[in-house]
Amino acid sequence: MSALPKCPACGSEYTYVDGNNFVCPECAHEWAAQDVTEDSSDAAAVRDAYGNVLQDGDSITVIKDLKVKGTSSVVKVGTKVKNIRLVEGDHNIDCKIDGIGAMKLKSEFVKKA
Repeated sequence: MSALPKCPACGSEYTYVDGNNFVCPECAHEWAAQDVTEDSSDAAAVRDAYGNVLQDGDSITVIKDLKVKGTSSVVKVGTKVKNIRLVEGDHNIDCKIDGIGAMKLKSEFVKKA
């Protein structure tokens, strides 16, 4: 098929070139062509909802209300979490949220603070 990279946001293989950027028609994500060559070693890196690379010890902010399974608690938008730990699996962030306790979060619902 094509030698164009898959979309880093949604994984779609239907990307196209627009000037100096790649564009995904499915999620409308745009990224620079030079980012592909620079980040090729970061293929397994955990990224937040905006494409920033997350590392152990970073601080993050929740960008969506998240219901906590098994309780009536909700993690509200704007909740700041310090000192995260990255793990393998479906939920790739381990953290401790004040007032709730230990949590596992998906990186697609947070942004780097």
